[in-house]
Amino acid sequence: MAAEILSGPQVAKAILQQIKKDVDNVSWTPGLCVIQVGENSASSIYVSRKAKRASKLGFHSVTLEFSESITETELLLELEKYNQDPNIHGILVQLPLPPHIRSQVVLDAVEPSKDVDGFHPINAGKLSQGRSDLIPCTPKGVMKMIDHYNLETSGKHAVVIGRSNIVGRPMAQLLEQANCTVTICHSRTTNLSEIVKTADIVVAAVGIPKLITGEWLKPDVVVFDVGINQLEDGSICGDVDFDSAESIAGWITPVPGGVGPMTITCLMENTWLAAKAIEKR
Repeated sequence: MAAEILSGPQVAKAILQQIKKDVDNVSWTPGLCVIQVGENSASSIYVSRKAKRASKLGFHSVTLEFSESITETELLLELEKYNQDPNIHGILVQLPLPPHIRSQVVLDAVEPSKDVDGFHPINAGKLSQGRSDLIPCTPKGVMKMIDHYNLETSGKHAVVIGRSNIVGRPMAQLLEQANCTVTICHSRTTNLSEIVKTADIVVAAVGIPKLITGEWLKPDVVVFDVGINQLEDGSICGDVDFDSAESIAGWITPVPGGVGPMTITCLMENTWLAAKAIEKR
């Protein structure tokens, strides 16, 4: 029996409709600033999608595009303008940044209350204690899908493949807070396939096309594929071999059409949450 497909667009639609309704009922306008440095086609596509979605929700949206030649100091000065701008409630720095700019320095310079990516150390610390509203968007999106489909987490063994500060680490924290027993795997993990075989929930965020096959999975496992990889023929695939996994898993996200749409949706929700908190001051 084929797995049930977990649809990101379906979950996103309901969340976005609620945000739009909420925005229409306030007298002020949420503001989002997206910063991009250098020319990167993939980044440009993502930035454009974020700006369009923000505009559709009634947000005030600013996109700053800087030349790759901008210095770190110059970028920090530009960023500080929007930290101080009362019309901007959320700031997102599109990664990757050029090699001469230290990403962590720039991300740490974002005002924590406007850190809609949830990457600032203050927000990361709050997340570790289970008390942050500004949660990294992709892991937050996975949890939204778990809630929407009423998937059981309590007592389940979750295996997260990947340990980045963007997905892997916060994903593990959120699953642990949802009463999972969590194993984090990574590039140095030995016997990876054997560990994955024990999982009730798998979150694949390692960036290796079709790494996880159906042979690695326990029957009826829940699979969230966060990977987005472009193959030589131009097609897109995830970190999970969907064709072989679909016949084993109980629930699975496709790529595209799975977790991806939830990332931008949760960015919009974080912007709305940040705006409400700032406007209440």
